[in-house]
Amino acid sequence: MNIGLIGAGAIANFLLQQLGENEQNGLCINSVYVRNKEKYEGLEQQFGITLFTELDAFLASDIDLVVEAATIEAVQKLVPTILKQKPVVLISIGALADEPLLQQLNELAIQYNHELYLPSGAIGGLDLLQNANALGTVKEVSLTTRKPAHSLIDQEINEAQVIFEGTARDAIRKFPKNMNVSIVLALASIGFDKTKVRLVADPHIDQNIHQVDIIGNFGEATFIIKNNPLPQNAKTSYLAAMSILGTLQRINDKLIIGG
Repeated sequence: MNIGLIGAGAIANFLLQQLGENEQNGLCINSVYVRNKEKYEGLEQQFGITLFTELDAFLASDIDLVVEAATIEAVQKLVPTILKQKPVVLISIGALADEPLLQQLNELAIQYNHELYLPSGAIGGLDLLQNANALGTVKEVSLTTRKPAHSLIDQEINEAQVIFEGTARDAIRKFPKNMNVSIVLALASIGFDKTKVRLVADPHIDQNIHQVDIIGNFGEATFIIKNNPLPQNAKTSYLAAMSILGTLQRINDKLIIGG
């Protein structure tokens, strides 16, 4: 499967390295869409890809699927057009807190018969959550995220501080680069306004720690994920990058585990 990639940041480079250096179920990145070709022209020789700055030319290249690895703004501007022509793996899931955009993308996916894949990102357990809510009987979903203080606030602190407490919808509005986890949880269960979020700035940790608590007719579940940073970029979760690679690997699988 030939993959087109939007963006050339940390996650994009991780995917280029993994799919360029290792045989991964016939997966190959051969086209990359960027805003500034000169800035990233070294990628063409390094990974044997072609850079594009025009969306139409990018979509007309030899690609079967597009991976968005850019920003919420890129999702808003580009993905509606892309979904008309190609399936999409969406990384900037926070964009879907905009419900008109979510509805538009869902309708386009149905109309043009193109899948919209949402990787689990920096957490796990979404299969459990979706299964537990198969009858709509999950009652509570809450997320407590602890991150190194310097990644969230400018001032120095000596003790952990709660810097946000509210809904998933408000969390992504206030912290658009930090709360994709809350949006994928909300989409998998009880919605943006019922999913509760607590964000803690902690000066004593060097990992991102997510605790998810679920209560419903099925019983209760709690899971905790402690994420190491991506070696190439400390601001990016290693698991978030690997979740995209895992999603791509599973797309062509005939043996489906979980779900």
